Amino acid sequence: MHKFITVYTPTYNRGYCLGRLYESLINQTNKSFIWLIVDDGSTDETRKLVQEWISEGLLDIEYHYHENKGKMESLNFAHSIINTELCTCVDSDDYLTNDAIDFIKNAWDNIYDKNEIAGIVGLDSYSNGEIIGTSFPKDLNKSRFSDFEYKYHIKGDKKFVYRTAVIKEFPPYPNINGEKFPAPSYLYRLIDQKYYLMLYNKVLCIAEYLPDGLSQNKFLQYKKSAHSFLFYRKEVIRLSKFFIERFKNCMHYVSLCIFLKRNPYCKDLNPFLVTISLPFGIILFLYLMRTKRTGLVGNK
Repeated sequence: MHKFITVYTPTYNRGYCLGRLYESLINQTNKSFIWLIVDDGSTDETRKLVQEWISEGLLDIEYHYHENKGKMESLNFAHSIINTELCTCVDSDDYLTNDAIDFIKNAWDNIYDKNEIAGIVGLDSYSNGEIIGTSFPKDLNKSRFSDFEYKYHIKGDKKFVYRTAVIKEFPPYPNINGEKFPAPSYLYRLIDQKYYLMLYNKVLCIAEYLPDGLSQNKFLQYKKSAHSFLFYRKEVIRLSKFFIERFKNCMHYVSLCIFLKRNPYCKDLNPFLVTISLPFGIILFLYLMRTKRTGLVGNK
């Protein structure tokens, strides 16, 4: 059977929950997909589990193992080897609705002119059926990711399905000072400069936020990957069309500069923006240095 999409999963020591995703893929009403698992140096039973699933022969599974490099390096590797028309990342603690692949196939086939379309976006929900964040406005069928929050007031994680060729047009997630780059949405913002996304109020993925996941450990990442966050905040400021978004990211930028003992004034940023962000950045820095929380500072 021709496979039109790759479901790819970066994973690290998630053998205890990966089986739920496996079961959801077995239950798909359309099996024209490849499941690509990129094991980021797991030391648990992940390899054994996946080998058992491969031997069962129920799915087309590709498994790759490398030493621990972080999620973004795993995504870079996946993007480099995927060769199906479409691809979507499903985290190891999430799983797909039974008709997700079928819906994606039908939606994609019904898009007449794909030249300016990077892919499609569906909804995430919790296991109780509650939509994560907000649905898409009913009269909106096309948008850029960067317009979600500040133009259309769309909130919460969503399920992105991209054309593989589009992903390969853009540079991989950067490696900065050997840190584990913390911002998946960086690639989305680059793609935004050229392409739109088609929007569908259809739940494609059931998302969980487990205690050992990236989404629940953003404050720790903030401190461990400060150079990478600094780069990301400057990129958002550069790319954003919205003042409030530039201001919020400049506030984080100032906080990171204090943490890294850097002068926040640089030729790449508007000095007025830095100046008005300065007191808020100082307050944010003091809060982050004192807090013991592990809550959200960015996207999943």
